[in-house]
Amino acid sequence: MADVGEKLEKAVEGAFTRPIPKSAGARMRYLVKQYKGSTKQVALLLGITQRTVERYVKDQIKRPRSDLAARMEREVRRRWQPQIRARAKRAASTTDGIMIDTRARFGFTAAPGTTDDARLRHLTLALPPEHAARLFDAQDAGATEQQLQRIAAEALGDVYFRDSGRRAHGLEVEFTDLEHLEFEL
Repeated sequence: MADVGEKLEKAVEGAFTRPIPKSAGARMRYLVKQYKGSTKQVALLLGITQRTVERYVKDQIKRPRSDLAARMEREVRRRWQPQIRARAKRAASTTDGIMIDTRARFGFTAAPGTTDDARLRHLTLALPPEHAARLFDAQDAGATEQQLQRIAAEALGDVYFRDSGRRAHGLEVEFTDLEHLEFEL
């Protein structure tokens, strides 16, 4: 099952102008720099000792354990190029919008006499800026995965199924099975 929040972050990372640091030492130095030189704070963040952080900074340790390497990469990605990240979100939320490519089973709640059987569909659509803004605002506010899926389903319902209010009035759309999801700014 695709994770909407994770896929939104991946789309924003596509706007980065430089790659994240590759080596363990470079990643650790970046994290220490972000915490204003506090190796103790980085140690608490990663769940390791302060001395271990210092050894990575000095390149005395070069290959971290796989779980530590994943935590380091996640924390560096989370903090990498915050101004570029903010600019990409602002552009998508105000002028550009966001592309969504999904393969999901859509369920419907519609007027009596119409079919509401869920169908598997593959959709690639450009969502207008207001829908991108709702997604990013909800993500920044700490929305759950279910809430983000509901917002994405409402956006797809408005753009694709209701054609921005021109048809299918009262049709409510929900993801019942999300197989694939990608966003692109």
